Amino acid sequence: MTVHEKLAAEAPRHATDVPSDVAEIAPEHPEPGSLDSAALQDALLGAWAEDRRTARALVRDPRLHRDPLLGMDEHRERVLGQLGVLVENGAVHRMFPKEFGGDDNHGGNIAAFADLVLGDPSLQIKAGVQWGLFAAAILHLGTEEHHRRWLPGAMDLSVPGAFAMTEIGHGSDVASIGTTATYDEAAGEFVIHTPFKGAWKDYLGNAALHGRAATVFAQLITKGVNHGVHCFYVPIRDEDGAFLPGIGGEDDGLKGGLNGIDNGRLHFDQVRVPRTNLLNRYGDVAEDGTYSSPIESPGRRFFTMLGTLVQGRVSLSLAATTASFLGLHGAIAYGEQRRQFNASDPEREEVLLDYQNHQRRLVDRLARAYADAFASNELLERFDGVFSGRADSDADRQELETLAAAIKPLATWNALDTLQETREACGGAGFMARNRIPQMRADLDVYVTFEGDNNVLLQLVGKRLLTDYSHEFGRLNVGAVSRYVVAQASDAIHRAGLHKAVQSVSDGGSERRSANWFKDPEVQRDLLTDRVRAKTADIASTLAGVRGKTQAEQAAAFNTRQHELIEVARNQGELLQWEAFTRAVEATRDESTRTVLTWLRNLFALRVLEEDLGWLVAHGRLSSQRARSLRGYVNRLAERLRPFALELVEAFGLEPEHLRMDIATQAEAERQAEAHAWFEARRAAGEEPEDEKAVRAREKATRGRRG
Repeated sequence: MTVHEKLAAEAPRHATDVPSDVAEIAPEHPEPGSLDSAALQDALLGAWAEDRRTARALVRDPRLHRDPLLGMDEHRERVLGQLGVLVENGAVHRMFPKEFGGDDNHGGNIAAFADLVLGDPSLQIKAGVQWGLFAAAILHLGTEEHHRRWLPGAMDLSVPGAFAMTEIGHGSDVASIGTTATYDEAAGEFVIHTPFKGAWKDYLGNAALHGRAATVFAQLITKGVNHGVHCFYVPIRDEDGAFLPGIGGEDDGLKGGLNGIDNGRLHFDQVRVPRTNLLNRYGDVAEDGTYSSPIESPGRRFFTMLGTLVQGRVSLSLAATTASFLGLHGAIAYGEQRRQFNASDPEREEVLLDYQNHQRRLVDRLARAYADAFASNELLERFDGVFSGRADSDADRQELETLAAAIKPLATWNALDTLQETREACGGAGFMARNRIPQMRADLDVYVTFEGDNNVLLQLVGKRLLTDYSHEFGRLNVGAVSRYVVAQASDAIHRAGLHKAVQSVSDGGSERRSANWFKDPEVQRDLLTDRVRAKTADIASTLAGVRGKTQAEQAAAFNTRQHELIEVARNQGELLQWEAFTRAVEATRDESTRTVLTWLRNLFALRVLEEDLGWLVAHGRLSSQRARSLRGYVNRLAERLRPFALELVEAFGLEPEHLRMDIATQAEAERQAEAHAWFEARRAAGEEPEDEKAVRAREKATRGRRG
């Protein structure tokens, strides 16, 4: 029996007592337990649900579970052994070509890989380094000859590998890395060199201990011309684990999380590799040193090469969402059982999830986790379309890059926020290692800067928004943009005056009418879309004003609006999430499930708008009356969803072997039942001592009668 089944009979008295002003908003009121959990799970797990279930079945194996008592060295060795378990079970081959024992299943590979986070995030990321980065670089940047030479060893783990892109001195600015690969025509070799310490490769999984080779990114120089960043296959250690001549490195040591991964630094001192070690799918050097590429533009070539590795961002979005559901499952299950304070019954304490603030802390984030799941699933489908070749145009790849740059930051930031809130919502129990949340939070911390710093990624999204506007207005034509901004300003005046007055008259002081307006999906769409469009137009007007001026002046103008650009990019990501959520609602057939999902979608949308209420009112999108009613309606939505919270989080399909959390069991319910039975028995037997306050009250009343 699940926790939900056991507690269903004890649903909160107020949960289905819907206020009269909400009755017109939601004429149907499904009962707890009425949802189509199987359909919900299929929607949450996406197009590759079966691949995810297969991965989850494997992750039930205790060999793949994290042991929190291990030190760093032991943890590293355990995780390396876990990679061997994955190989034994054929769990790493999905994306590779059939000729090497794979399935050419790119979407299924990422879907299954992401759920390894349930075993141990270190396992997931080290597997990602080996097969999602090192082997994937060989697959996507190399040719068939490279595949034959190096993929088998990467796939079967006989050659553990590092992905040597990031440098100490440049981080996310990959185009400016300092490592060079200079072609020596006489020897037919590339000379890999790190000329200064800022060019050392750092934070590389498998670099400190286990790696035998690396895919090294360096500036390709031939005949005195720098052709930009390219990738090279470079052996780094011998069979005994010693560095090869010219190669050195350091162990990054203990980190804030993910200590099962041997992150380290690498540097190269005039290391020579054959010309054919250049992974030359997008750029080649002939024996005489002549450079050629199928992509003429150096900038587009660079982004195409890095775009082949976008799968890391897709997988982190999915894994972060899984971690959010894990934390929420534990906290909501605990909140359904844990009792605290005698608020309404002198003999029975309140269940935590009956408190409004607890509902806002957890049910709000549950709605956001659903949005993360649906958006990440659509991102995965777009990824599979590109990498399967079904939709692989330049425009498709650009759309994929932009979508990944929008969704990955939101999903990873949301996971950290959710894990922190669920930890706090469980009090001291949430801080215990046996309940996993603190370690999961520490391990996922790096996700927000891994595979692209979130702020840098959102800046890319913001620039794409500006590019779209430049196309609309003829390369940010000053006159056209100025006219648009003036129109926006006039519209804002109109909205702030007449339009907001119309809203107030329409509502007539009725909170119910305001709520009815907010729950309209077209209203939500318009508000979420309009704030992206208006904010982008405002930023565009600043940049249009410096068009044609010096590079320094243009950079200074951009810098004055950078923070706002990142903000509007985040708003765009939230709009994309809302649209994905809405498509999931529309695809739901069961009426009860659709109704509850609609409430959940509305909660997500209105919570997002609630956070930006100042802008919406200041720019005339909402009347002050409707703004005041928004929070009350959001509170009621969370209350209405409260009876379904555990059912909704259980729909994600995490089993006890995945959760491995005391708070997700019935232990607290059993403790509460035991305590309640003890007090009941004492009261029935007349053994319960009288409360001092009751004695004082009785004595006071007696004195009053005497007086």
